[in-house]
Amino acid sequence: WDETHFGKMGSYYINRTFFFDVHPPLGKMLIGLAGYLSGYDGTFPFQKPGDRYEQHNYVGMRGVRLYRLVSSWLALLCFSVQMLELSKSLPAALLTAFILIFDTGCITLSQYILLDPILMFFLMGAVLSMVKYNSCADRPFSASWWFWLSLTGVNLAGAMGVKFVGLFVVLLVGLNTIYDLWDLLGNLSLSLVVFGKHLLARVLCLILLPLALYTAMFAVHFTVLNKSGPGDGFFSSAFQSQLIGNNLYNVSVPE
Repeated sequence: WDETHFGKMGSYYINRTFFFDVHPPLGKMLIGLAGYLSGYDGTFPFQKPGDRYEQHNYVGMRGVRLYRLVSSWLALLCFSVQMLELSKSLPAALLTAFILIFDTGCITLSQYILLDPILMFFLMGAVLSMVKYNSCADRPFSASWWFWLSLTGVNLAGAMGVKFVGLFVVLLVGLNTIYDLWDLLGNLSLSLVVFGKHLLARVLCLILLPLALYTAMFAVHFTVLNKSGPGDGFFSSAFQSQLIGNNLYNVSVPE
């Protein structure tokens, strides 16, 4: 059923048809982009699970351009976290990657049009970035420190932009940041000015940057979906008047 649902959402983006859904837009926009790049024209109805795709080019949406690429990166990210930062053990890192590669659940998820592989990619990306910028603690405000801190914020926005369960990795990074700042505050060799710079850097990269990116996703969402569709009724008359094909299109709506 989920493939039917998210496949239809991807078709809406290709057709620029407005819809309403409970999840944030990033994952579905990437599904639509994968279908568009692979030649899918957005005409398959996605009415019920098990319908045959026939001549419709569904391959890009289902796996080749997005999901299997994302799923293969998951194993690499897990290997990097284990090998480079956490255990620093090659056998442990290989075992972690091996278990993920041959996990039945991950193999199944990577074969269908679902949000979960994209979500897991951003979750693991956020964890790797967080661990990497922690390893740069002895070189604060260096180029690599700023890079990994900013990339953590980007991955947080990505995780939240796919599904709201991305809040769990936001919580993880938030707790890590609180612990880090508490440790810095207890370092008597640091002045309050330097501590303030550390605090400002984290506010900028872990709060403001993700919020800006998250907002930008919705800006793209509303820009692309400019035609009337099944989600019109959830929004105001003023909003509906901006959708091509709606009964209120270009009608002057009083304040």
